[in-house]
Amino acid sequence: MASDKYSESLEWLFHQLPMFSRVGAAAYKPGLDTSLALDAFFAHPHRNFRSIHVAGTNGKGSVSHSIAAILQAAGYRVGLYTSPHLVDFRERIRINGEMISKEGVMDFIDRYRSSGYEGHPSFFELTMMMAFDWFSRGKIDIAVIEVGMGGRLDSTNIISPMACVITNISRDHTQFLGSTLPEIASEKAGIIKPGIPVVIGEAEGEIRRVFQEKADAQGAPIIFAADKPVADCSTLDCIKHSDGNEYTFELKGDYQKANALTILTAIEMLRSEGINIPCEALRTGLANMTELTGLAGRWMKLADAPLTIADTGHNEAGLTYNMQQLAGLSTPGRRLHMVIGFVNDKDVDHILPLFPEDALYYVTQAQIPRAMPYRDLAEKCAAHGFNLAVYPSVAEAYEAAKNQAEADDIIYIGGSTFIVADLLASLSNG
Repeated sequence: MASDKYSESLEWLFHQLPMFSRVGAAAYKPGLDTSLALDAFFAHPHRNFRSIHVAGTNGKGSVSHSIAAILQAAGYRVGLYTSPHLVDFRERIRINGEMISKEGVMDFIDRYRSSGYEGHPSFFELTMMMAFDWFSRGKIDIAVIEVGMGGRLDSTNIISPMACVITNISRDHTQFLGSTLPEIASEKAGIIKPGIPVVIGEAEGEIRRVFQEKADAQGAPIIFAADKPVADCSTLDCIKHSDGNEYTFELKGDYQKANALTILTAIEMLRSEGINIPCEALRTGLANMTELTGLAGRWMKLADAPLTIADTGHNEAGLTYNMQQLAGLSTPGRRLHMVIGFVNDKDVDHILPLFPEDALYYVTQAQIPRAMPYRDLAEKCAAHGFNLAVYPSVAEAYEAAKNQAEADDIIYIGGSTFIVADLLASLSNG
């Protein structure tokens, strides 16, 4: 019976409120007025704990999970709010790696629906408030809060964090955030607040100037992670930081090297703010992050023979890294099988040229309204000369790839976060 009530609660949350990840632009509601009103209605729960605010085009999920894991290893009770989820809605809201309980979800929705609140929040605004309420009731020490989109007008920007982190800038959601990198950087820089220190992961030229000028105007101390000296490691899966120590980073995607440096720089800054983080906690958190926080879908190895990789990279910068890493794994006679799909607002004509021409493609779509129909994507892939077949579901596409791949081949699943989500959901149900 409780399970039925939980399903009903989720059904209401998903279908009564607009959800950007499912339907796209129709659910996008910029501005902080609703978030501020909700926050006041629920008695400002985010004021009951310290927080760290994480923005950026790519890597903000990996960085958020890593910082949370390190803080957990240091003995803190840590809240983690991220989006979107892959399989279970409750992935978005965690305390020390444990997802919010089903009872916690039902209780919050019951309280909200019976409260008489007259506003009209979006899915993301209400889910964010659910997280803050859960963290406050759970008496956490610190929360790591991931921005949903952009920064300046993102609903999470009502918090007053002890520190901010911005990972990098690339072209994504240009219809909302601007068509140029400096415009997008300006939106991300909107989380920088007076006197609050900020770490910038990757930024050069005009983008760096945008961040520097915003920080100067706000009197906010700013550190650029790329300015930190990094030496070569004795092994390939670690990073050597300016403190002289080598740290093994569990996440193996090539793009994670920049994220690792951003994380280490952020930890330095948190230490300077009085957060006690021993080197052993740093080492433990970086090496065991998926176990500690439940992160999935980042260069995620699903099998060895054939080597099977799933990755949620979905924009030009993230996919460029992924295709380069796949190219590095290529050897004569080793065939690449690509299970791909995208959302319908993605500019795939600029993204498909990043993909290898000599692979076998299994074109599919995620089971969300926002998905690009697989036949539409197939037409675009065919125009690029790709060798392809079409499948109406990710599970069918993946099964076909497994059936055709030799033991020494590579299977890659990606293009959209929701392609990976559907795959993981099918594997968990299988």
